[in-house]
Amino acid sequence: MSDAEWESLCDGCGLCCLHKFEDVQTQAVEFTCVKCQHLDEHRRCGVYSDRTDRVADCLNVRDIPREHYRWLPESCAYRRLDEGRQLPDWHPLLTGDRNAMEQGGYCVGDWAISDDQVDQLDEDFIVIIKSSPS
Repeated sequence: MSDAEWESLCDGCGLCCLHKFEDVQTQAVEFTCVKCQHLDEHRRCGVYSDRTDRVADCLNVRDIPREHYRWLPESCAYRRLDEGRQLPDWHPLLTGDRNAMEQGGYCVGDWAISDDQVDQLDEDFIVIIKSSPS
């Protein structure tokens, strides 16, 4: 897959930019309402080209082992395709825009706070991320 094709799979939801907790026993991943400080109000990374150098926990999906795809939201196209599932009906590649994704609530909204506003990340910040229909 070319770089352009790979990048087009990203729906721009920003959910991968939320901080997460992992239960080391079960490997269950829980998302928080705390986002990377570089994710702007349009869900774009302000340091995208060098994000993995500037942000220690940034996931470069193209480089992470597939067993770590559990760190991606269930709705993520990369994860879904790896699991043999189709793109969700609201995906911008299918709809031509991000309206259905936004209206369905499958993205970071104004409920997320920047990590530069949080002193200590703890379990009080855990949120339930809306799942996409299979």
